[in-house]
Amino acid sequence: METVSGILEDNEKLVTSFNAQRFSSLKSFPDFYTFNKGLFYSHRDFDVFFKKLQNGEDSAIVSGLNPSATTFQLGHKIVFDTNLFFQKKYGVQVYIPLSDDESYVAKKVKTRDDAVKNGINLIVDLIAYGFKPKLTKVVFDFYFTEIFNVAMDLSRHVTMSEIKAVYGYKNEDNLGLHFYPSVQSSHVLLPEIAYGIKNTLVPIGPDEDSHLRLARDLASRAGYNKPSILHARFMPGMDGLKMSKSRPDVAIFLNDSPETVKKKVSSAFSGGRDTVEEHRKLGGNPDVDIPFLYLSSYFLNEAEAQDLRTDYKKGKLLSGELKKMLIEKVNTFNENFNKRREKVTFLQVEAMLLENNDGRRLEKIEKTFEGINFSL
Repeated sequence: METVSGILEDNEKLVTSFNAQRFSSLKSFPDFYTFNKGLFYSHRDFDVFFKKLQNGEDSAIVSGLNPSATTFQLGHKIVFDTNLFFQKKYGVQVYIPLSDDESYVAKKVKTRDDAVKNGINLIVDLIAYGFKPKLTKVVFDFYFTEIFNVAMDLSRHVTMSEIKAVYGYKNEDNLGLHFYPSVQSSHVLLPEIAYGIKNTLVPIGPDEDSHLRLARDLASRAGYNKPSILHARFMPGMDGLKMSKSRPDVAIFLNDSPETVKKKVSSAFSGGRDTVEEHRKLGGNPDVDIPFLYLSSYFLNEAEAQDLRTDYKKGKLLSGELKKMLIEKVNTFNENFNKRREKVTFLQVEAMLLENNDGRRLEKIEKTFEGINFSL
């Protein structure tokens, strides 16, 4: 069984093998729970980004999503809450590239329309989560076609050998996959190239760092500023292992029913003992307990988390009680989120869509709204 600390091996590899800096080494960072709790493991030039932001420089966040799914999972909470913090406190513009083209060429969806419909659902989720349409712009590559002009320019600065080395693509893979890294780098550099915003932050999971290393290299080669990077800590699934889209049963989604949440959390890996008597005597191990990790990371302040840790280690709290607590917290969070989702309007969604600069309306995209659940 891989412990919670074992999940962080990929995070640690970025520091030991790819020259990322430990977040704990920073002398100054925002007073927000994701930073205070150490939910970001490492960074690239975050101190540079934060200093410029505090000095009043125009700044942006780029935070991509893959529309191979129709809703978010709880693991997105670290990045989403951090993006919202910067948007609300500093008025930072948040750019959300929805990689509809990558989902299609990588065969994560069957058709282009499937990718767009999934993406529209994700926009509804973003609004329900709290992102402001005036400060949030969503990029659909199939419709914001100017992104391909940027990608074409950047493609002159990267070789096929480099793409194969970074991504492991082979000659047998389709051409769209080989070209997409140039498109993804265009997403990252879009705030500067299109809008002159030179101070950009990209919060990501550690598994996405190779994309951003390439984007930073291309920025230097093409004469742009390197974006700053934050690496979120890997969060395990309910079984304590790495989550993946092929194992949705171990991830909690924001549209999960109360019954589904209860089923998933009830089966979560715990640090409890084999019997109640043994647990009362020896106590539990919060360092491997998944409900404790989720509660302390997402739903409790530092004092509450410390009290919970102490009581669990002393055997005052049972594993079943931790699971019950997490079930209640998640179901309340999901219920409030879905109530807000029901109030999202067509105009709010439309206001988030980034259009081509020539003023053309995205007429084709409106056809994909059919069957999407939001208020008209």
